[in-house]
Amino acid sequence: MLNSYKYEIIIYWSKQDEAFLAEVPELAGCMADGQTYQEALENAQIIIAEWIETAKNLGRDVPTPKGKLKYA
Repeated sequence: MLNSYKYEIIIYWSKQDEAFLAEVPELAGCMADGQTYQEALENAQIIIAEWIETAKNLGRDVPTPKGKLKYA
């Protein structure tokens, strides 16, 4: 079961990595991969939870999800 984090996740195919990559732009360095789109999404949810847990353990702020980001 997926967590219900509200951070934007960008998923795309990487020919170089031969995998789907899932980036979470609002959480610096937060990225996951998977052999399928669904696997990349599920792995992103896991990595978001780990990112948040690590940030809290280090006393760092956890950004509030902003939803869809705008790009120029």
